[in-house]
Amino acid sequence: MSGPSIKTRFAPSPSGEIHLGNLRTALFNALLAVGRQGVFLLRIEDTDVERSRKEHVEALLRDLRWLGLHWQEGPETGGPHGPYYQAQRLDIYRGYYDQLAANGASYPCFCSGDQLAMARRAQRIAGQPPRYAGTCANLSADEVQRRLDAGMKPTVRFRVPVGEAIEFDDLARGRQCFQSDEIGDFIIRRSDGSAAFFFTNAIDDALMGVTHVLRGEDHLTNTPRQLLILKALGLQAPAYGHVSLLVGDDGAPLSKRHGSRSVRELREQGYLPAALLNYLARLGHSCDTDALGDLDQLAAAFSLERLGRAPARYDEQQLRHWQKEAVAAARLEELVEWFKLSPEYRHLPAPLDDAALEELLAVLRDNVVMPADAAAWVRRLAGDELEPDAEGQQILDAAGSVFFQQALTALEGAGDFRSFANAVGKAAGVKGRALFMPLRVALTGVTHGPEMQRVWEWLGPARCRSRLQDALTGRGSGANRDAESL
Repeated sequence: MSGPSIKTRFAPSPSGEIHLGNLRTALFNALLAVGRQGVFLLRIEDTDVERSRKEHVEALLRDLRWLGLHWQEGPETGGPHGPYYQAQRLDIYRGYYDQLAANGASYPCFCSGDQLAMARRAQRIAGQPPRYAGTCANLSADEVQRRLDAGMKPTVRFRVPVGEAIEFDDLARGRQCFQSDEIGDFIIRRSDGSAAFFFTNAIDDALMGVTHVLRGEDHLTNTPRQLLILKALGLQAPAYGHVSLLVGDDGAPLSKRHGSRSVRELREQGYLPAALLNYLARLGHSCDTDALGDLDQLAAAFSLERLGRAPARYDEQQLRHWQKEAVAAARLEELVEWFKLSPEYRHLPAPLDDAALEELLAVLRDNVVMPADAAAWVRRLAGDELEPDAEGQQILDAAGSVFFQQALTALEGAGDFRSFANAVGKAAGVKGRALFMPLRVALTGVTHGPEMQRVWEWLGPARCRSRLQDALTGRGSGANRDAESL
């Protein structure tokens, strides 16, 4: 049976939490696979024993599931090409090391770190690019054995062919060409016996049938090395694409000082999966739609031809824009769970039950971006009394007690907010901002917010009367009494 027409992969090292740059790499590969009815593979590259942690793997799997980036092949899912943890594939790599050695395509290197550093320094002084000078490339078998017997632990270097052009069509950057003479023989196994990243990475892509690889442009110089390895072993290389890196406002690589956070941190702050996916799908990739989309819709809009080559600049405000869109599109039961998982909800003195919270979030959703916004509105609307902010108090003072006495009179028999406001305006002889702003402040404490008819319905006649009475008497008890009443 033939395999899928396209298979992409995400192959992180579990040395820390997943951040936006790695997440975008995962997303682009998932979108490419989904859009072409292919397979998205997950592989854990954990050969660095000192840095790899089980808890990081567990967090990674949890983050990807939360985002809806489900892999069809990989850890816990299984598949025909496992194991999907590189630490469990060492015997496989050992066989390919032996094959390269038998073909004369690799050799042991006994150069120390100090020797290599001195050689690189000399090359720089001479105006030459630093690369391995081939010091150990032609050691005799007897000399190699003598050094091994002396207890020296060599690295293993790949013997780069002389005078070759390594060319490939980059999926994102077009035709690329590297000269083998500018690369130099490179290490494929370290002196402690651990494998170099681009050796295991290339072999596993070939053995697992990966057809397309999208990764950061910082891996571009690894590609000619990997193509040489695969050619020497007679293995099929995937098509590589190197996407632009994420940068901050200053053009430097995105970091914590630019506001970069892990997926866990973003989730705990209240960002929704749809917000992250929709933002990242447009970061370094031009979309032909501005509408919020699910994974299938984003995949349909994803195109290799739309990948940008310029650095992709991270913009917190754009992320918040997509967060607002995601909140507006979410089902109410999803918003209830989203809000209940937030620290802001847990800090409410007496949280509402799910039914009441769902009803209130239906009123608030167009005015909420983050859980903190929801918490502030819950405190404003769910209490029995309210203290206006400074701007609001000025508006109440300007309206005067006669206005609110007329409002209390008009409240009797008012069926909806519009008829109530019209009655107040007629009695007080005011309209426009002079009418609606004092009413909004009296009922909500602030000068902006949800549609007043919906606020009116939520508060109900008794609470509206209480708040109008407070506005009349100037008794602004505020947030403290609101909090006590929750």
